[in-house]
Amino acid sequence: MRIPVIFTLNDAMPLLTLLTDFGERDVYVGVMKGAIAQINPALTIVDLTHQIPPQNLLAARFNVMNAYPYFPAGTVHVAVVDPGVGSQRRAIALELPSGFLVGPDNGIFSGILEREEAIAAVQLDNARYWRTPTPSATFHGRDIFAPVGAHLASGVPLREVGSTIALSSLLRLPLPACDRHDSGITGCVQYIDQFGNVVTNIPGEAVPSLSWSVIAGTASIPGKRTYADVDKGHPLALIGSHGWVEIAVSNGSAQNQLHLNWGDTVELVLT
Repeated sequence: MRIPVIFTLNDAMPLLTLLTDFGERDVYVGVMKGAIAQINPALTIVDLTHQIPPQNLLAARFNVMNAYPYFPAGTVHVAVVDPGVGSQRRAIALELPSGFLVGPDNGIFSGILEREEAIAAVQLDNARYWRTPTPSATFHGRDIFAPVGAHLASGVPLREVGSTIALSSLLRLPLPACDRHDSGITGCVQYIDQFGNVVTNIPGEAVPSLSWSVIAGTASIPGKRTYADVDKGHPLALIGSHGWVEIAVSNGSAQNQLHLNWGDTVELVLT
């Protein structure tokens, strides 16, 4: 049974964002939006990205974490990168001071939860708020996450869509924390963008005003301010717009040139 949603065109509707690894060739994203529109066609949907590399939870974690601060309070973020769909992994929704998160309990929201403490979490076990009481074992994005997100964005309280679970029970991704020491900071690669820029988990505010460099593998990469501060094809480190220390190659790919990948160790050092 579909739950009726009462709204008027004059009501201020929260935004609902979508992030998936579904790509754009198939109809998967479109049918998620159709499921949302069946519940509340007045909602504004923002596509964060649907180009997350398939099943790459670290990439999903980074992208939803960095998009989250740019949306108004009350925004509902639906993130579906779900290698465990149909298994015993939990479907969850979280309420935070600035909005709601809806998706699988697989660590996808770890980055946000490291920055902002959740108010409450529920397991999405109330089928009244699903698209169907018999959801597909392979498409919870359409049958559970998108409908629940639409209901939350339409004003349904978090406690109505599922059973309360302990915040401490939420799964976290095992990304190593930064280790600060006398000579610098040891961190790791947390994301690689489409340009081949390698984003570390070393925060920009930790970068000293003195000269600095980043060691990645056998390469020592000078710290700079902009991509144009080195010649074309040369590597550099800088603080990216996302606020993290990033390794790049001017007009090239740091991933390819330096053979870096998710989780690799990097070290920021004073020079």
